[in-house]
Amino acid sequence: MTENTFEAIAGSGSLLLLCDHASNALPPGGLGLDASLLSTHIAYDIGAAAVTRALAKAYGAPALLGSWSRLLIDLNRGEDDPTLVMKLSDGSIIPGNRTVDAASVARRIARYHAPYHAAIDAELDRIGRDAVLVSMHSFTPSWKGRPRPWEAGVLYDRDVRLAKPLMARLAEAGFTVGDNEPYSGTLEGDTLWRHGTCRRLPHVLIEMRQDLVGTDEQAQAFASRLKPILDAAISDMASSSEAVGR
Repeated sequence: MTENTFEAIAGSGSLLLLCDHASNALPPGGLGLDASLLSTHIAYDIGAAAVTRALAKAYGAPALLGSWSRLLIDLNRGEDDPTLVMKLSDGSIIPGNRTVDAASVARRIARYHAPYHAAIDAELDRIGRDAVLVSMHSFTPSWKGRPRPWEAGVLYDRDVRLAKPLMARLAEAGFTVGDNEPYSGTLEGDTLWRHGTCRRLPHVLIEMRQDLVGTDEQAQAFASRLKPILDAAISDMASSSEAVGR
């Protein structure tokens, strides 16, 4: 059964937008979690879905967004990653995950994780070799009491075709930019490793600070500001590739 395991936005062109942690939804019972925690960053990436939808609309581009909380299963992890189903997140115990066994994890993979990644594969197969992957995430303004100075972060692994021009264009537009901050993009098995690195497609993960995208108005404004920056970075990447090919 794959119904409602992800949200698919139809579109055209070479750009595919992804949002792994779009939703804070949980099945009945909510994994025994205090309902107040569902509005926090441990359940989803605040603001990321709204920015993704706004960009998809602006580009007329396809987008795939996860429909369930990262606490149920993390779509941005490989199937063998020990953090695929979290038992503890930022100090909060997840009761419904404490005693989860391998069979239960396998069922969650089949029900939620595999259909999402199969949909990404299908969309990339449709787009073809010109596909460009952009994955949208968000991060908390502070971590363990320490403010995070970055307004946006660009995460990447070995492929810097899009990451480098995007960081330059973000800085040029006045953003305080994290270079593989506040997290590293070098996570084998994650979404962009699986669908970008392994397919040798240009890709990037954009992290947005949550106090800049936390309301719908902020998210719309951020998307409007980001689009021309992303346009320029993709154009820079294309120009660089053409120059190398000469």
